[in-house]
Amino acid sequence: MFDGLFANLIPQELLAVLACPKCKGDLILDEKLSGLICRKCALLYEIRDGIPIMLIEEARPLEQTTTEEKKDE
Repeated sequence: MFDGLFANLIPQELLAVLACPKCKGDLILDEKLSGLICRKCALLYEIRDGIPIMLIEEARPLEQTTTEEKKDE
């Protein structure tokens, strides 16, 4: 289900039960953005030191995140 670096840092069991704290929807692991994405809320919950930061006030808008990523290229 999840592969790569973050999947190795975060237990599979934890990834399977995590939900968006705002809408309780599914999250998608995005290694490129280093976090978990809620498509419904368009939020990115960062993963820092292998720990998902699941606080709504810490989440970044996905649109802002992808815009910043394009600037870095």
